[in-house]
Amino acid sequence: MTVRAALVAAAGTTIAHGSKSFAAASRLFDRRTRERAWLLYAWCRACDDIADGQELGHGQQRVADPQARIARIRDWTAMALAGNATGDPAFDGLALVVDEAGIPRAFIEDHIAGFQLDADDWRPRSEADLLRYCYHVAGVVGCMMAVVMGVPPGDEATLDRACDLGIAFQLANIARDIEEDDRSGRCYLPEEWLVEMDFPPGQHMKPPFRPRLTVLARRLAAMAGRYEASARHGTLALPWRSAWAVLAAADIYGGIARKVAAAGDHAWDHRVTTSRAEKLAAIARAARQATARARLYPPAPPDPALWSRPR
Repeated sequence: MTVRAALVAAAGTTIAHGSKSFAAASRLFDRRTRERAWLLYAWCRACDDIADGQELGHGQQRVADPQARIARIRDWTAMALAGNATGDPAFDGLALVVDEAGIPRAFIEDHIAGFQLDADDWRPRSEADLLRYCYHVAGVVGCMMAVVMGVPPGDEATLDRACDLGIAFQLANIARDIEEDDRSGRCYLPEEWLVEMDFPPGQHMKPPFRPRLTVLARRLAAMAGRYEASARHGTLALPWRSAWAVLAAADIYGGIARKVAAAGDHAWDHRVTTSRAEKLAAIARAARQATARARLYPPAPPDPALWSRPR
């Protein structure tokens, strides 16, 4: 087995265990794009696990040495991008996909900046703060994925739509994981929202305030829907199979946000997921949408109401 094949195999194992939703969507790519997507995912997953002291996204906990963990991410990433083997397949795989796809280094740095925000125990004060965080932890990953799919780094309009999809995914995650984040001492609900709903400090998960929390979760889900809708208009710039994968992922993750909104006060009784049947249905719908995307999602000017990524 070649070094590349070994790195791809390791990345494939990571995505299979780390995210069934992304794994399902990634199978729709052509082989080269799929392998590169796995390599990028494996690095993102490894960084997240190091930062949060977890394994494949599970077991998030408060860590005693957050700054040291971010320093490790920075050091191993820099070592890999300098052409030096780290011994960790996720970081060595990042160097491979950056070289093959031409991912801008600025995107790598922007993503690490998201982990730094968490290490600094940062909390969003405003909706704009929340969206800036969503960009760093997920929107810029959408930009990197677009480059993996062949979008030129200079195609700012398509990268903007890819960023919108990453933001939509993260907003869905935040709505779903409010209770889990609270157990880890984190809250991504903007302080201005909490004040608006008259939550006592630190009490947003208490049972008496569940109806108010439902209002905010539905606000997050509605925001996710707007960013998802914007992202769909970027799929015309992608090859058909890539558009199919993106639209499937949008539907699957959009389903999470919609389920959270529909569950109301019971959204955090159990972790919201999408079933295998729901994933297959989303994949089938996405195939039809990819074929008709010129009609369904023609190029459109950016929605001025949506947050714009930094240049």
